[in-house]
Amino acid sequence: MPSHTIEEEDKPCRACTDFKVWSKQQTKATSTPKPEPVKRTDCPLDKDELGRSTWGFLHTMASYFPDKPTVKQSQDMKSFLQIFAQFYPCEPCALDFQEDIQKHPPKTKSRDELAKWLCDRHNTVNIKLGKPSYDCSKVHERWRDGWPDGSCD
Repeated sequence: MPSHTIEEEDKPCRACTDFKVWSKQQTKATSTPKPEPVKRTDCPLDKDELGRSTWGFLHTMASYFPDKPTVKQSQDMKSFLQIFAQFYPCEPCALDFQEDIQKHPPKTKSRDELAKWLCDRHNTVNIKLGKPSYDCSKVHERWRDGWPDGSCD
């Protein structure tokens, strides 16, 4: 027997919805108006927050990947990315990423190759969302070394 209620099944997925859409869905789901709650800082991540955090994590991981990984490290990273795509909490995002890495398998022969591959995957998503593409030549400055002007020191 399921451990959740009908009400839980009707709730929209926070990880699959941005805050504005989720908020509107919450308003439509209630019949009596509720006072606006104080915005907390410890709420579950919405789709946009989850995406930003995830890309930050993945880019940072790629920028710290070994310059010359062992065969095992290379294979483990490929496995990680494929498993990660299966368990990402936003189902439409996960399916989209799975399809993208099927077409463009992870490149893990070096740090630079992985970082470029991941940046290309991120830019694929940015284009779909109507966001600007990122300059992939700057991934290590953004995610590991900091900017040459010292503004991150």
